[in-house]
Amino acid sequence: MDKTPHAIALLSGGLDSTLAILAVKKLDVDVTAITFLTHFGCDISDRSSCSKDPYPAAEKFGFKVKLSHLADKFLDIVKNPKYGHGKNMNPCIDCRILMLREAKELMRLLGADFIVTGEVLGQRPMSQRKETFPLIDREAGVAGYVLRPLSARLLKPTIPETEGLIDREKLYAFNGRTRKPQMALAEEFGLTEYPNPAGGCLLTEPNYAFRLRDLLKYKQDPTLRDLNLLRIGRHFRASSSVKIIVGRDEAENNAMESLAAPDEFLLRADDCGSPVTLITGQSPKDHILAAGAICARYSDNKQLPSVSVSVWGAEELKLQVVPAGDNLIQALRVQQPEKAKKVRKN
Repeated sequence: MDKTPHAIALLSGGLDSTLAILAVKKLDVDVTAITFLTHFGCDISDRSSCSKDPYPAAEKFGFKVKLSHLADKFLDIVKNPKYGHGKNMNPCIDCRILMLREAKELMRLLGADFIVTGEVLGQRPMSQRKETFPLIDREAGVAGYVLRPLSARLLKPTIPETEGLIDREKLYAFNGRTRKPQMALAEEFGLTEYPNPAGGCLLTEPNYAFRLRDLLKYKQDPTLRDLNLLRIGRHFRASSSVKIIVGRDEAENNAMESLAAPDEFLLRADDCGSPVTLITGQSPKDHILAAGAICARYSDNKQLPSVSVSVWGAEELKLQVVPAGDNLIQALRVQQPEKAKKVRKN
């Protein structure tokens, strides 16, 4: 072989993607990893099962990492995926196609030979199927150039295998959702720190997905702030252009204070433990009384017939409100229909 093969690897920082890199590095392949950032987790900005800071592993095992934020490209496929959503708002097939297209461009720029991913046959029902892998590769324009080392011996040989850049017999035949083979391989490679398999992309989380559908119904071009607000608090739809968001703990209270715009209102019940409540959207002042009632409902004074609530932000006001009853909470709460039947009182 005249030169050392060079691969571009998709790296989330999770177990599978890291193992795929170590598997090809063991076969004397140089690796440049690319870690994608989105607004919806499943990357190093979130603590999920498929995400971990990739730099410690890169330093330990000797490969390079580049970051790429998919930004509006990713939001576009979330809104209108060619191949549809999964169970919630996850456009898994379109997501893989987008990432492979980006990896293809980096492969071209660096003169790399092929692409590596940590996908395991049968692990995810939408995108990791034997018939789906070829479709994804064709749509991304990389047919034959995507090596999936963890399941390679169960799949059709790729160009790097047929051209002798990779010894197919030294790859793996992992299949299904069990992680035991990966954990054993991690021990063999000396990979000791990796996320536990639980959770992942926010778009697969039912309540977050429901909130996102609600947001896109009323706002086709949400801002990054809009998306960040979806992650925190209890959400109430006051009108087509206004939402009321109630913090659930001190961290969320602080986050809402930092995310509030100058023309918006923040509320807190007086002289008791209280959530910070944000009114966000157009003409928020029209909904101050409803927001005050909801804020009082989640305060420690919720049993009182009347609660004093302070308002600040666009204006400073004092309200005296009756804590919201079940009917108002149920009417405005943005949550899955099956959960709406149960009124949460904490």
